[in-house]
Parts: sequence; C-alpha cells; structure tokens
Amino acid sequence: MDHFSALSTFVRAAETLSFTETGRRVGLSSSAVGKAIARLEEELGVRLFHRSTRAMTLTAEGSLFLERCNRIFAEFEVAKHELTLAAGKPQGKLRVGLPQLGMKLMPHLIAFQQKYPEVELELEFSDRLVNVIEEGFDAVMRIGEVEDSRLTMRKLNGYSHRLVASPSYLSERGVPIRPSDLSKHSCLRYRYPTSGKLDPWPFVVKAGGGVVDVPASATANAIEPLLAMAESGLGIACIPDFFVEDIVAQGRLVPVLERYVRDHRTFSILWPSSRQPLPKIKVFVEFMAARLS
Repeated sequence: MDHFSALSTFVRAAETLSFTETGRRVGLSSSAVGKAIARLEEELGVRLFHRSTRAMTLTAEGSLFLERCNRIFAEFEVAKHELTLAAGKPQGKLRVGLPQLGMKLMPHLIAFQQKYPEVELELEFSDRLVNVIEEGFDAVMRIGEVEDSRLTMRKLNGYSHRLVASPSYLSERGVPIRPSDLSKHSCLRYRYPTSGKLDPWPFVVKAGGGVVDVPASATANAIEPLLAMAESGLGIACIPDFFVEDIVAQGRLVPVLERYVRDHRTFSILWPSSRQPLPKIKVFVEFMAARLS
C-alpha cells in the first residue's frame, strides 16, 4: 500500500465526509476512495468512519488518527521548506576529512568559516583512508588521485618535499653531498599513524639501481614535531615545501641534496557524486579550489 497516498485520501475524506467529493478532489472514483479507506481500516484494525445511507462521520479512532495524520503532513511541509532553504543557501554541518599535513590549510579553512558562518565545519585530521560515503563525510582532501566511481574529484595544487637541516647541524655534522652520505647522518622520519610504515624519501635511485636506505634517528606521526626537531639541530628532515618555504627564506633551515630529490604530489578534493551537490559542498569545493589551484 502507498501509505502516503492512503493517508492523504483519508484526510481528504475526513474533511469532506464524502467519498464522492474526495474522489473529485484527488482524481479517483468514489468507489476507489472507498476501497482505499477500507484497505487502510483493515491494516489499522479499526473503523475510521461510521457510514450510513444518509451520512458519514468519523469514529473516535478516526478522529484520533486524523489528528496524527495532520501532524505528519505538517512535519512534511516543514521538512520540504527546510530542504528548499538548504537547496539555495549554504548552511548546516559540513564534515570534512583531511590528512595530517592538512593542518597547514587552517588559514584557508578559517577564511571559509568566516565567509560562510552558517556552515558548521566538522574537521577530522587523519592519514587513514576513510570511506567517504559510509562514514558520512561531505568532502575529503587527499594526497594523490583516487579512483572511485561514487566520488567526484577535483585536483588542487601540487607540492614537493625538501630535505632540510639547521645551519648549526650542518656546521657540526657536515653537508651531505649524495644520498648515500645519509648513512652517517641523523635522519628525522615521518611514520604513518595507521600502518606504522615510514614515509619513503623521494630520491632518484642510485646508479646501481638500488633504493637509498635512509636511517631513522627519530620518528613522528606528524610534520610539526619533525620540523621542530630539524630547527633545533637534531637532524635532517623531509618536509613538504609549503611547510618550510618561509623558514628556508629566513635562513633557519637549509635545503640539502636538492638535485637528487624528485617528488611531486597532488592535493585532491573529493565528494559524493550527485547531479546537484548541496550548496554547502559546492561553495566549499569552489572556495578551496580558488585558494589552492
């Protein structure tokens, strides 16, 4: 049974107290209205109308049911109104997943919140591969490209890594000339919090074809501690360029082995595919793309 249509027919019949008039209003014959009411009564297990050849009135159960139906339709109208508003104005909770290094994007996220104060940002920073749809994310920002037919993707800015160390460290330990020299240095490595694996340093392979073995004197599962240790003279760190460009310009860190580093990674923003994404998602994507493309 189409319950919504059945309830609508019942409410019309309760208003008119006439199957003939109800049928005229809803585009059914009076017999079709009568059958619809009979099916509804059978499902509910009560009589909704007293019927006679002269008149039709609501039973006590029918009056109670009418009150509940009116509430249902009132709530439905409120919901329609709210959705109409939501379809035209960015508002409501926006759940966004970001990688750990996305902390560097906070100035952009703050600017977005200031421009769209009726959008409530819910940010989750994690390097694990979240399931966008099943975990209820409105959008996620990831490193690299993702193949998922359920998601729409837009590429943002790319970035590279730089190997950096403090002037005091290089003065004391010497400047590495080639990647193999790192075996004699203190190297500060990033460890993925979910897998526990070390992030490989992006070197061109050695002439013999082998992979450069980078020792780890200290590890961290966030960029900021590695940056702090490098600035304190504890070793060489591999840091995304947008984290260190100002620090390098100020002379607090010095790049090393630049000719050996070959690295380019891309930020992407993804959201559930839809013919008409919600305004809050649409403006978020456009805002971040304008700032990061």
